[in-house]
Amino acid sequence: MQIKRPTIYDVAKAAGVSISTVSKVMNDTGSISKQTKTKVKETIQALDYHPIATSAVKKRIQTIGLLLPSIADPFSAEIARKIEDYGRKKGFSLIICSTDNNLKKEREYIDILKKKYVDGIIIATGLKNSEAQKELFNQQMPIVLLSREIPSLAMNTVLVNDFLGAYEATSYLIKLGHRKIAMITEDIYFSNIQSRLDGYKRALYDAGITYEEKWISTGNESFNDAANAASYLLENEKSLTAIFASTEPLAIGAMQGVRRHNLQIPEDISIVGFDNSILAQMSYPPLTTVAQPIDEMAQKVIELLVNSLEKENDVTQRVVLAPKLTVRSSAKEIEL
Repeated sequence: MQIKRPTIYDVAKAAGVSISTVSKVMNDTGSISKQTKTKVKETIQALDYHPIATSAVKKRIQTIGLLLPSIADPFSAEIARKIEDYGRKKGFSLIICSTDNNLKKEREYIDILKKKYVDGIIIATGLKNSEAQKELFNQQMPIVLLSREIPSLAMNTVLVNDFLGAYEATSYLIKLGHRKIAMITEDIYFSNIQSRLDGYKRALYDAGITYEEKWISTGNESFNDAANAASYLLENEKSLTAIFASTEPLAIGAMQGVRRHNLQIPEDISIVGFDNSILAQMSYPPLTTVAQPIDEMAQKVIELLVNSLEKENDVTQRVVLAPKLTVRSSAKEIEL
């Protein structure tokens, strides 16, 4: 279901003026009294009318908005670059907005983008703000969710099977002989992070290993958070032999935390991450990680967005892509 947005005709009717008067006020042309201008502007605001949207029906702006948690994150940067490349092939430019998963920033950027400065939006940020989610649903522009899901809204979505990726990462550590495996995650409010935690738990269960809440550290946002989390886990659970991190920045942070205890990777502690960005190859030792199909994700998200622009289609798609474990040198077999 799509909610009808107000038109210039609605504004004119509500303000008790002609359409040409509304147009003149919006474009700041003609001789209009101050009282009439105020009335029209107040009506525009009250109806949440965005005039650019009507003109965009006739002529596209050929621009896509991309909301990311942080462009400083290597995975976000790499997928943004791929989205830009595929977007350009279709004739679109890209506006990138880094939200830091901050509620205020999310709302501000959505308010900007919904004014139709773009033809469509790709959302790869947290969207904790329920009001921001409602704003998205009310938009008359194509929107695709990337690596995020809002079950309550019927929207085009491109995901990786996060549960499967985490399951395979944890199972790999178990096959190497590890039984006491910690996990360091971001905020489990996000559906993809919760799915990774669920995959970790299921792998333990299937191997007959009891899940221990004390082995889990959630709500980590940065490299330093992960370093502190790993250090704390090792101080309090000295028998741990492996750590699975829900993202690569957290995995690299965990490496730092391990080294604070004068422990070696992977000789003393094995570490596995999730993403397969450039960080995984540059770390020391090179990081074993769950690879997300970045190129395929970017291509698919652009495909869904452009298809929505070019044809009327009320059927939304939920595309789930398969991850792949990439084995490097940060995890090793231990004796049982």
